[in-house]
Amino acid sequence: MHIIDRRLNPGGKSLANRQRFLRRAKALVRSAVRSDSKDRNIKDIDQGGQIAIPLGGVREPRLRRADRGGTREYVLPGNKEYLEGDEISKSNVGRGRGSEGSPDGDGEDDFRFALSADEYVDLFLEDLELPELDKRRVSDTQSPAWRKAGFSVSGSPANLALTRTLRNSLARRVALRRPNRDEIRDLEEEIAALEREGGDRVRLMELQERLARARQIIRRIPYIDPLDLRYRQFQPYPKPVAQAVMFCLMDVSGSMSEHMKDLAKRFFALLYIFLKRRYRHVDIVFIRHTHEASEVDEETFFYSTATGGTVVSTAFREMARIVADRYPPADWNIYAAQASDGDNTSTDNETTAALLKHTILPLCQYFAYLEVAPAEPQAGFVRHQSDLWRTYEMLRGEEASFAMRRVRQRSDIYPVFRELFQRRTGAEGAASW
Repeated sequence: MHIIDRRLNPGGKSLANRQRFLRRAKALVRSAVRSDSKDRNIKDIDQGGQIAIPLGGVREPRLRRADRGGTREYVLPGNKEYLEGDEISKSNVGRGRGSEGSPDGDGEDDFRFALSADEYVDLFLEDLELPELDKRRVSDTQSPAWRKAGFSVSGSPANLALTRTLRNSLARRVALRRPNRDEIRDLEEEIAALEREGGDRVRLMELQERLARARQIIRRIPYIDPLDLRYRQFQPYPKPVAQAVMFCLMDVSGSMSEHMKDLAKRFFALLYIFLKRRYRHVDIVFIRHTHEASEVDEETFFYSTATGGTVVSTAFREMARIVADRYPPADWNIYAAQASDGDNTSTDNETTAALLKHTILPLCQYFAYLEVAPAEPQAGFVRHQSDLWRTYEMLRGEEASFAMRRVRQRSDIYPVFRELFQRRTGAEGAASW
């Protein structure tokens, strides 16, 4: 009996070859994906698409002759320049790379291919996780999981228990005394020998009768009968899962330029995609603040044009209120990420520092602050540390769960995002989800 998997590959393509190629060129593909992300719109940041990698990165390994050693004889047709014993120098002329022109116009373009949305996001968010996730805190609403529950006589072909099926088949064939191949072969060999030697005719007829009966039994008793089939059976059971909430705090005051808002939104878009892609049980709370703070939905958070003054402490008060109402710290892993240009009303800095130190950080497993700055400093202007940066820097040394970064360009967003949420190992390791 032969079982052949004839299921088609997705889209009619060779999935095995595609995955083999991605593994071989993974470093180049990962670099191309991260470079491509900075030029995308926020809505398209998690979509697949075409990327380009150097053509040399897709060549398969191959055997070739060594450059040195061995006995070699060369035939150079039309040679008028070299004699036996002359050394021919190597040259890179004509490769189509570099600043100088190529005399023969030869060159190689980059290799372009398309990634699906899942492949793109998997490479984009590789090796990222929420730091310090405490697995002892579990959700009241448990997630269904599946575990083995023995075997059944019916089920999906994908769940066929081959070992158990063959074991049942063997037991049935032994119980019914079904002849095996060795017995049939021995009978055939003995009959052939008697026919060649002209031996005992009675013995020959007896063996022929036994062979015919054995073949008849084989036809009546199949090697595998439907009664032998067994399928693996699974049953759902409630599985406790860790639960977490991420607070996204964004400054949208008048001091935030469009460039700064774009950087902040890109950071939070990456964070949103990362959380939704990697974790099933995580709540995301969006808080926008000017001189007032309010919880908003996703659409308002990313696309509203409201503006005003700057009072950072209002965002912390709003976060503390929401935690008290909906997210008891004993039951939830609480995280927060804040993006701002660093400006704050001078009279509010002391209040902000006190709220952060005594209220917000004790609640949080991890707090990340991202300061967005102008793309280029103004001519003749030396930028000093912002109000918030100076205020927060005093707390950074005291709190291991507090991180600060500054960005100026789109290209800075992803490296900083990876620094803030990269998987820790060893002493700095975070528990897996």
